[in-house]
Amino acid sequence: MWKETAAEASADVEFSDPIDATALTEAERRLGRSLPPQLTALLTETDGMVAGYGTDIVWSLDRIVEQNLLFWSPDTFPGLYMPFDPLLFFGDNGGGDQFAFVLTPARPDIFVWDHENDSRLWAARELEDYLCRSLASDGDWWR
Repeated sequence: MWKETAAEASADVEFSDPIDATALTEAERRLGRSLPPQLTALLTETDGMVAGYGTDIVWSLDRIVEQNLLFWSPDTFPGLYMPFDPLLFFGDNGGGDQFAFVLTPARPDIFVWDHENDSRLWAARELEDYLCRSLASDGDWWR
């Protein structure tokens, strides 16, 4: 379903091999929390999606884990940004802004974190909406 949705939105999207249940379990153990069900379903079809110009619309599972552990670390950005604990980053726009699920409180909406001003803006209703909007756009579609 996820690959078909992405391919309908853009002919330029590239897919990776899917991940297995063992990799998901290990990722959730390392993160100390569960991944959103929509993201889990997508990753079992493709371990990330790359759009035209190399934009990582959805990161690989390894990158999701590494980036979130970095952003959740209390020593990474002390006093520079609002806390990232409620967010689970999973993709970017290629220019520094990153897309995330809100984990606390859990919801399917996708938000974008603007790295220049630390704002967190609503971007999409859920993952399918995010894929359609981001893959069909040429720029900062959430603004």
